[in-house]
Order: sequence, then C-alpha cells, then structure tokens
Amino acid sequence: MRGVNAYARVGVESAVMSADPHQLIVMLFDGAQASIAAARLHLQDGNRAAKGAAISKAIDIVNNGLAAALDREKGGEIAENLGQIYDYVARLLLRANLRDEVGALDEAAALLENIGSGWRELRHTAAINL
Repeated sequence: MRGVNAYARVGVESAVMSADPHQLIVMLFDGAQASIAAARLHLQDGNRAAKGAAISKAIDIVNNGLAAALDREKGGEIAENLGQIYDYVARLLLRANLRDEVGALDEAAALLENIGSGWRELRHTAAINL
C-alpha cells in the first residue's frame, strides 16, 4: 500500500509541475470536491475523525488555494465577489464539521461546482479558439 501511495503522490506532483495556472485552479476545485465527497462518506459512516480531516483539507484548499489565488487589484469586483463566496463556503464547511450537517456539505459542493464548471468551460472555450 505504501508503494501505491508514493506512486500516486508522484503522479499528482508531476501533474502540478506541468500544469499551467488555469489547470492549477481547476485542480484546486477538483481537490476541494473530492475532499467534500470524502467528508460526506465519512459522516455517513460515523467516522468523525476522518470526516474532520477531509473537511479541514477542503477548507484549506478553499482558503489557502482558491481564495489566496485571487488578484483583488486586477480582478476588481469579480475577485471581491469570489472572495466572499469562498469565505461563505469555508463557513459552510466549518458548520458541516461542527454540526454534522450534510446539507451544508451539499451547499458548499454546489457553489464550488458552479464556479469550477465556469473555469472548466473557460478552458474548453480557449482551446477551441486556438
């Protein structure tokens, strides 16, 4: 199992090293969604420690990945609005952790999916126009 984890880690590190900034943002959205999905499963299984770890990882991705990547000078109102949404998502995730609220996880996942799908569509549109 240790070898499999090391191999997976190398694969993720290679993907990050070769990704452009746009791909990195999409990877952050995907990582947050994967962590939220894991938290949902752990919550349903009653594994509070694993649920808390998964939610903490999702919060970290939102706060230290997505929100930290915002350029509030160049992004203006859009960056400010995204920052507010990310803050709200982080609070939803915290509430889900403290109160075992699946609904809060679902709302956080839906908000991130809406924004993440926009990033994926932007990438797809840019590829078509090249």
